Amino acid sequence: MHYSRLTERIAGEGAAAWDIHYRALARQAAGDDITVLSVGDPDFATPTPIIESAVASLRGGATHYPDVQGKLALRQAIADGYRRQGLDAGPDNVIVMAGAQCGLYAAAQCLLDPGDEVLVPEPSYVTYEAVLRATGAELVQVPLNGEADFRLDPAALEATITPRTRAMLLNSPHNPTGQLIDVDTWKAIAELCRRHDLWLIADEVYAELIFEGEHLCPATLPDMAERSVVISSLSKSHAMTGWRLGWVLGPEALIQHLTHLALCMLYGCPDFIQDAACDALTMPPAELSEMRDVYRARRDTVCEALAESAAVTAICPPAGMFLMVDIRTTGLSSQAFADRLLDEENISVLSGEAFGPSAAGFVRLSLTVEAERLATACQRLAACAERALDENAPHALSPTPASEADCL
Repeated sequence: MHYSRLTERIAGEGAAAWDIHYRALARQAAGDDITVLSVGDPDFATPTPIIESAVASLRGGATHYPDVQGKLALRQAIADGYRRQGLDAGPDNVIVMAGAQCGLYAAAQCLLDPGDEVLVPEPSYVTYEAVLRATGAELVQVPLNGEADFRLDPAALEATITPRTRAMLLNSPHNPTGQLIDVDTWKAIAELCRRHDLWLIADEVYAELIFEGEHLCPATLPDMAERSVVISSLSKSHAMTGWRLGWVLGPEALIQHLTHLALCMLYGCPDFIQDAACDALTMPPAELSEMRDVYRARRDTVCEALAESAAVTAICPPAGMFLMVDIRTTGLSSQAFADRLLDEENISVLSGEAFGPSAAGFVRLSLTVEAERLATACQRLAACAERALDENAPHALSPTPASEADCL
């Protein structure tokens, strides 16, 4: 039987990147003691007040067709959050989606045509390629330098712009590296977007998980609101990954197009989930700041556990729930090391190469298990790397000195 060409565009390396994670889950289900550090699913339960809000909404009869664009009260609460950041936004600038991933896919469908180019710094989140290729657009990778801790250089973006460039897709705080785009860099990016008439798609799902530095929404910069598409959710900040509640903020015309798409694709998000989300935003539970503090402490635990290793170097991130570990001295590829770590030490991490060629020689681990187990996992990761280093020493790549600030 024949399948559409879309099925080819949404498969490939991005989908295959999760194979090691699924292998780890299968072993865990079979009874093996596996430490799963390969996915960004918070180990926290959704705060009780949010759960109780959803239960009360269900019991109150919120089981009917929802507003396709999203409940007005929720859209207003989302817009109010951006207004506090200095953006002149209202509920008509917001559509509620089934998670940020859905929002990103829908936005791409409404912004891009076949042949358009979208600039994406790499390493980048593994679904970006399939999302963009589903539209017929082309993802143009802009390499980030591991020697500079994967920080974004606006000059690299500018050098990649062509007459076919239609948009930039930027993620800050960044997955997989946890890096932040600073204010000066955002200003330079905004100038590029204005000068070349580009859309700026900003993935902000980790904006509430910042340890050092500040988040800037690029839509707040001069003349950027009409060309910015901001995508976020409650998945990471509120430990609500399974609730599938996210949103897109942008110009009213785009939101109208997205509503038409949602009408034929989603038909809206369940009312009881939207009611819980509204309460989560208007009455933030105390657990939110506590979770952020725990992630910061876990980050520090990883950096401390790996600091003395001769075989690996951790890049200490200012935000997010992930951390990149340099394993190049082992002489193994990222995938080979990840496979060996799972086979020998029962620990799953993702190969850096899954996120792009610039992360070759790195693995990504998530901060989603409690600190003591995380410290043990890091000690075993370092031991695995040191064994590989001893075995492959004559063939190992030259080590890259870590900056003094890497793990401070």
